[in-house]
Amino acid sequence: MTVRPITIVGHRALERRTRKVREITEDIRTLVADMFETNDAADGAGLAAPQVGSRWRLFIYSCPDAEGIERRGVVINPRLERYGPLELEEDTIEGCLSVPGEGFPTARHRGARVTGIDLEGQEITVEDEGGVLARALQHEVDHLEGSLYLDRLTPALRREALDAITARGWRARGILSWDPRTLEAEDV
Repeated sequence: MTVRPITIVGHRALERRTRKVREITEDIRTLVADMFETNDAADGAGLAAPQVGSRWRLFIYSCPDAEGIERRGVVINPRLERYGPLELEEDTIEGCLSVPGEGFPTARHRGARVTGIDLEGQEITVEDEGGVLARALQHEVDHLEGSLYLDRLTPALRREALDAITARGWRARGILSWDPRTLEAEDV
């Protein structure tokens, strides 16, 4: 297993829709193992394939559900169903490993259900209502659609987020990824 560089906002991989996984190969298994290793090194709640520069439609998660139970898994070719009210809780800050060091209140539906397949090709369903997992499921599927949580911010918060990104100077210096082992941004 390898810790891979995590792409930063502005990287093309984060702006494109992903491709359906047609066959679970050793390359897919290695990608998933590397994603878990990378997510663990970055202390993340989840990681989508585009965040490590891959175009495959899959993500991993490692976070608590609404009952505080730590949940960990992979969903390949996910289909998302959101339910419950769309909520914007000012005290619930959402962050993203592709926008390291920043976090903003982000409107999300209270509940989420994702169906897809696991690494054995078996149908799976992952669901949560009101927990970090519900938020993570929605967040990771957004990545697979070429969208970041920044796209869901209110106009004022989006402006604040873009100002913070500019202040970090990533784009100006051509920085497109960071290594979670060193917690420093670097060029790809």
